[in-house]
Amino acid sequence: MRNPALVLASLLIGGSLPGLLHGQAPDSSKDGSVLTPGDSVWIIVWRKPDFTGEFAVAADGSISHPVYRTVMVGGVPLAAAEANLRSLLEKFDREPQFVMMPLLRVAVEGEVNRPSMYALGPKTTISEAVGRAGGPTQFGRLDRVRLLRSGAKGGHTQMLLNLTHLESGAAQMPIRSGDQILVERKRSIFSQVILPTVTVIGALASVGIFIHQYR
Repeated sequence: MRNPALVLASLLIGGSLPGLLHGQAPDSSKDGSVLTPGDSVWIIVWRKPDFTGEFAVAADGSISHPVYRTVMVGGVPLAAAEANLRSLLEKFDREPQFVMMPLLRVAVEGEVNRPSMYALGPKTTISEAVGRAGGPTQFGRLDRVRLLRSGAKGGHTQMLLNLTHLESGAAQMPIRSGDQILVERKRSIFSQVILPTVTVIGALASVGIFIHQYR
């Protein structure tokens, strides 16, 4: 489990904790992400270690923790999730000082060095997610990265992305909960063209020899 003190220190150093001293979580009202069951939230409450930690989002959208079980965070905008958490904490402290960091569940697969399921912040880009998985292998194609994403009304959308231009375009697209990112494999001329051709020629030659022997 992560050390809350180290997380707090990293946030302060990185300037990502501007609202903590004012009793507010970072503003995510402009972020279109939503948490879904299987995601998690990292909550830091100033001077309340029992309220601090990483907690899973339950099937009903609540936080899997006795204190937070009435807080709905799943299926709502992140700003609303933070407001729901603030309402609960105000029952214990008139001006609660806290941070809630959403962690979205994303699968990075295919030709990457560490294919796995990752818990990433909502501002993580597709290219950064591939980087978290160790980047592409020597056979990986960053110009052919498939993204499978759940639609707002059910179903899935599949996109073919080019991540070779890291400063713009698809590489800067933010992740969403449940994303599946697949880095395709480079085509090998030898294994996919030359070798099958040689195999076919060899098979035809064998058939020719067989026919010749039994004439």
